Amino acid sequence: MAALDPLENKLNEVFTKQLPALPDGGKKFLVSYLPYINLILGVLVLLSVLSLWRWATAANDLVNNLNSLSEAYGGTSITATDRLGPVVWLAIITLAIQGALYVASFPGTKARKKSGWNFMFYALLVNVAYGVVMVFSAYGGLGSLVGSLIGTSIGLYLLFQIRASYSTGKAAKTAKPAKKA
Repeated sequence: MAALDPLENKLNEVFTKQLPALPDGGKKFLVSYLPYINLILGVLVLLSVLSLWRWATAANDLVNNLNSLSEAYGGTSITATDRLGPVVWLAIITLAIQGALYVASFPGTKARKKSGWNFMFYALLVNVAYGVVMVFSAYGGLGSLVGSLIGTSIGLYLLFQIRASYSTGKAAKTAKPAKKA
């Protein structure tokens, strides 16, 4: 996305020029195993989406049953019946997007293409959005945002440290083939 290029360039300056560099061995290790790490993270995030949806549905069913029981004995509803409110749905959607981006980054990072790196970058930006969504939820709060910002900062540092290892399509096409011995 060209709209994020200025942000990417600014973050590149911060995370590569203003902070200490990751050792070359660490960079090589990260580049080698990052496709698999992303795939595992993506699957785990998508499983958490399923868990969050199941939890919210179970809570909703429990509240409905308690309300029915209360009303059967002449009482009033205990609480609102819909636990799947807009914030929970927004959290589920945000996490699903993040998980999909991690999974989508697998082929690109395995081939060391910039497109795979971009998917990881977008997933980290979506993580910040998730932290903002959780501020407005009864389940998250400000601590979720702070945790999300810390995690995203660490992820961005590592990601920008290995950015040079991922080639754009143009660079790959213009590169000369290696000479045969």
